[in-house]
Amino acid sequence: MVILGIDTTCDDTSAGIVENGHQIRSNIVSSQYAAHSAFGGVVPMIAAREHTKQIGLVMRAALQEAGIGFRDLDAVAVSNDQGLLLSLVVGVAAAKSIALACDIPLVGIHHLEGHIYSALMTHPEALQFPFLCLTVAGGHTLLLRVEQHGAYRLLGHTRDDAAGEALDKIARRLGLGFPGGAAIERLAQQGNAAAYAFPRPMIHERNLDFSFSGLKTAVVNVLDKADHYRLQDVAASLQQAVVDVLVAKTLRAAESEQLSRIALGGGVAINSLLRKQLSAAAAKKGIQTFLPARALCTDNGAMVAGAAYYLLQHRGADPLTIPARANAPLGRLQVQYRHPAKYR
Repeated sequence: MVILGIDTTCDDTSAGIVENGHQIRSNIVSSQYAAHSAFGGVVPMIAAREHTKQIGLVMRAALQEAGIGFRDLDAVAVSNDQGLLLSLVVGVAAAKSIALACDIPLVGIHHLEGHIYSALMTHPEALQFPFLCLTVAGGHTLLLRVEQHGAYRLLGHTRDDAAGEALDKIARRLGLGFPGGAAIERLAQQGNAAAYAFPRPMIHERNLDFSFSGLKTAVVNVLDKADHYRLQDVAASLQQAVVDVLVAKTLRAAESEQLSRIALGGGVAINSLLRKQLSAAAAKKGIQTFLPARALCTDNGAMVAGAAYYLLQHRGADPLTIPARANAPLGRLQVQYRHPAKYR
C-alpha cells in the first residue's frame, strides 16, 4: 500500500511517500526558518502563507522522487490534529482535494501519533507492543504507554514549558536564532557540562511529570547576573540538565510500568546526547531503546504516512469532513495531555 503523508503542523511544509508502513520512498521537507528567524519564533500568519506557497511544490517533489503519480496512491494522510490551526488548515485542504479527485481513502493523523510511529517505522519488526514512548519537542514533552495501534495511556507530561520550548527560549535569549535546540547542541559540543549546576526540576519526585520553566529561569539568572560567561558552557550545562531529567523520568516510567522497550520521538529526539545517554542508561537495566531515524524526528510527511498505514487498517478511513483542530485528544482512548480547557 502506497500512502502520501502531508504535514503542515507548524513551520515545515512536508510530504512523504511510504509503502507498507515503513518503506520510505520520499520525504520532502521545505523549511521556513528564513521566514521566521527575524522574529525568534514561529509567526502563525507567516507560517500559513508559506505553507500555501509550498504545499503543491512539495507534494509534486515527493511524488517525483518516489517515481509515481497521484493515481498510483492507495491513500492520502494528513496531520489534522494538534498544531497551529492556520497551518493545519492548509494541509487538510490539500489532502481532502487529493482524496476526492483520486477517489482514495483519507486518513487524519494526530500530530503526536506521527512522532510515536517514527520509531515503529524505523524498527517495524523489533518494536513490539506494549512499549513506553517518550515524545519530546517544542510543543510537548510526555510519556505514553503504547498499548496497541492507536491506543495510548498517559503516564506523565510537562506542567509548563516543554523541553524543546525551554531550549528555544534560551537560545533566543543567547542570540542563537531559531530553531534553538540545534544551536544549543552545536555550542554544547565545545562546552563543559559541569560548569553550571543548573537545577533538574522534579527529577527526584516520584511522579512522571516534567517541568522546565524553573530551569529556564535559572539559566536566565546566570545570564543576567554573571559578569562574564562562556556560551559553550551555558549551552552544555543546560543541555545536560534537560537530558538528565528526561532520562531519569523515562527509566522510572519503564520500571513502574514493567516495560522492557522504550521508544523515542519528537524533534528533540534528534539530540545526540539524549539518544546516547537514554540508550546507555536503559541498557544497564536490561531495557531496549528504539530510536527513530534522524530524518523522522522533526516534523515530516513520511511519519504521517507511516502511521496512516497501520491506523487505516485498525480504524478505517475518515470522512472528507474531518476538521483541523489546534488541540485534540490523542488516540481512541482520547488522552488529554494538556489542560482540559484546551480541548473545548
